[in-house]
Amino acid sequence: MEAEIVNRVANSGLVTLDLEEYYHPGERVVYDLKDNLYMGLILKEKDFRAFLKEHDWRQYAGKNVAITCTEDAIVPTWAYMLLTLQLQPFANTIVFGNLADLEEKLYYDAIAKLNPEDYRDARVVIKGCSKVPVPTAAYVEITRVLRPVAQSLLFGEPCSTVPLYKRPKA
Repeated sequence: MEAEIVNRVANSGLVTLDLEEYYHPGERVVYDLKDNLYMGLILKEKDFRAFLKEHDWRQYAGKNVAITCTEDAIVPTWAYMLLTLQLQPFANTIVFGNLADLEEKLYYDAIAKLNPEDYRDARVVIKGCSKVPVPTAAYVEITRVLRPVAQSLLFGEPCSTVPLYKRPKA
């Protein structure tokens, strides 16, 4: 007599959350203020303001932009603010920093849209492997968001998990 094959993972009641599903598909670009520096050292306000008026900002439509200055120069804060004002009507997301900072922001925004109540009293597996880069900061943030509501949090794949948290019995 043959024994019936039972999928214990499917019957376990585990809820899998795959952060890869929250990856924003938009293009990521860096705007480096070094190209606006005079002699690679200083930012001339008059020249910078003229550039801001003349530059075609439509090329950033729908893109995710990290703004930075990779030169060792003193760039006034208002320069980043002016740049943001020009990018904002077109860009999807704007951050100060590098591409890693941008990726974190995109994930934070996606996680902020989750309804934690959807995971109330659930046994949640936060999937660990993905085809796209998921920053560690996103795993930290989803853990922070789900801990107050989830029954338990696990990391990995439903067939092989690392226990992270289990709500104490009342």
